[in-house]
Amino acid sequence: MKTIKKLVVVALNILIIGGAMYFGYQKYEEYFTNPWTRNGQVRANVIKVAPRVSGPVVYVAVRDNQLVRKGELLFQIDPSTYEVALSKAEASLERAVISSRGKKIEYDRLLDIRAKDKGAVSHKDLVRRQIAYEESLLQIKVSEQQLNAAKLNMAFTQVFASVDGYVSNLDIKEGTQAVANQPLIALVDVNSFWVFGYFRESQLENINIGNPARVTLMAYPEQPIEAVVDSLGWGIAPKDGSVGYNLLPNVNPVFQWIRLAQRIPVRISLRQLPEGVDLRFGLTASIMVMKDGEQK
Repeated sequence: MKTIKKLVVVALNILIIGGAMYFGYQKYEEYFTNPWTRNGQVRANVIKVAPRVSGPVVYVAVRDNQLVRKGELLFQIDPSTYEVALSKAEASLERAVISSRGKKIEYDRLLDIRAKDKGAVSHKDLVRRQIAYEESLLQIKVSEQQLNAAKLNMAFTQVFASVDGYVSNLDIKEGTQAVANQPLIALVDVNSFWVFGYFRESQLENINIGNPARVTLMAYPEQPIEAVVDSLGWGIAPKDGSVGYNLLPNVNPVFQWIRLAQRIPVRISLRQLPEGVDLRFGLTASIMVMKDGEQK
């Protein structure tokens, strides 16, 4: 009986050791036959929200790190100056219309007189009145465009989110002076996340667009994300050759017996996220690309 127990224990140990060796071999094959890197980072499009007009901020509608939807109000600039400009533009258009109406009456009156008696009105006077009337029509168009511009500026005092995203590093409050075309808020687009993996140049021959990939975030080590290779970078900035002293190139010394492979960015598109995984710009990621479309 004791012999049978010993044989069972030995058999179980063999199975356990064999399974561990097989698992280790699988991992060895996976990591040494598929391109992989620990040098990866989550990225996203960051919208730098800038107002189209200048003025003091009178209302901030969002909080730092808040999720906002496309079309939601972010902040409002004092509209009083633009309300005055809008009223002036409306009055200017009304004046142009009235002036044009008067010039048309004068022009039509000369046409009537000339129709009854050609010698009563000179051709020169008639042309002058015609030009004055046509210029008044152009002035109406100019005033209309000025009114449109005033309406736009008035609308631009309210700044809305252009995408669904997270407000990041909010640093404005009521009284902050907004300057036209100067960014005030960073908005991280929630629908634009991807991962950049920086692979050694010696691995590129085994990476092709469309290859499946696996992304593991340091923040969620037990929840790998299925992904796919979207594109490969076509260039990186050189370290040598920048302008230095007396406009001569800077060249770093190289130890010939140690040659480090350059890292080339590979863009990875993420598929369905596991439940509970929240992507954030800058998270550290490890990426493995499956060669020849194999999925492990």
